[in-house]
Amino acid sequence: MRLPTTSDVELPSSQPEKCYGQLVAAWWRKTFPQAKIQFVNAGIGATGSDFGALRVQRDLLARSPDFVIVEFAVNDPNEKRCAETLEGLLRQILSQPNCPAVVLLFTMNDSGGNAEEWHGKVGQHYSLPMISFRDALWPEIQAGRLKWSDVEADQVHPNDRGHDYAARFVTSFSEKVLKESPIGEPRPRIKRLPEPLISDLYEHVTLLEAAALTPVSNQGWRFDEKDKTCWQTDRPGSVIEFEVSGQAICIMDWRFRGSQGKAKVLVDDFPPVERDGWFEGTWGGYRNTCELARDLKPGKHRVRIELLAERTPQSTGHEFKVLGLGAAGVAK
Repeated sequence: MRLPTTSDVELPSSQPEKCYGQLVAAWWRKTFPQAKIQFVNAGIGATGSDFGALRVQRDLLARSPDFVIVEFAVNDPNEKRCAETLEGLLRQILSQPNCPAVVLLFTMNDSGGNAEEWHGKVGQHYSLPMISFRDALWPEIQAGRLKWSDVEADQVHPNDRGHDYAARFVTSFSEKVLKESPIGEPRPRIKRLPEPLISDLYEHVTLLEAAALTPVSNQGWRFDEKDKTCWQTDRPGSVIEFEVSGQAICIMDWRFRGSQGKAKVLVDDFPPVERDGWFEGTWGGYRNTCELARDLKPGKHRVRIELLAERTPQSTGHEFKVLGLGAAGVAK
């Protein structure tokens, strides 16, 4: 039995075995000692459900999970567009032949915020169990009975005690389900997926990492042959073009506090989108996913990326890295 999680809050627990995913897996091993339990952490830090929907087949569903915890409540803004990408991610999981069980977990940031409002609408639509780390602990923090530092290591990541709480919230719910559904009794039939709440756009996707992208035109860009993770340039005026099929096109680029520049990205004749590789945070860099255009006609679409001469004043250069492209609403 495989127990993947799509969360990226596994750190910074002091030891890997103290992260909530491992603790939940330990509960499964103790509760079902005859079963073979494999824990898989399918999370990628600082990414949202948009990139999650694009990569779920590769990183999660290829492992044929039986029980999945989905958590993007901190990295996703509390907006309808993120509910749409979460819905696409969930529809991909729920439509698997082995009918995996899915639980939504909602963590929080240091202001008590998360995307629970919009994510909860999706969870309710699909009748999914929803466990709120935020709703359990934030009132205790506000009342002064608990300090933020008691359960969190930084602005968003639980410490060991926080991971223990998250795991106990999940396992307590699992114990309740087990008690109400004794082993050996017939299980209710799995219902067919309902019609989408927002859309099924991100149910049908394609992910093209940099190594899978072949330019149809290239002036001044180079592929990172060493790490094979990006197409990059630091020469303003450099232009590269790719062709991608789908009803919506996304770009994944690198954001970092350093010598990062800006790029102008066009899909066909749609209005250009400006992308800035500069990131003011000091904790490191991250992959940023952005939907460039939607409501596209069937067939291939030209994606043109041009490095601009302008840059954020704090930046020391013009380097820009394209990590990949994604498409949603691709032909089934």
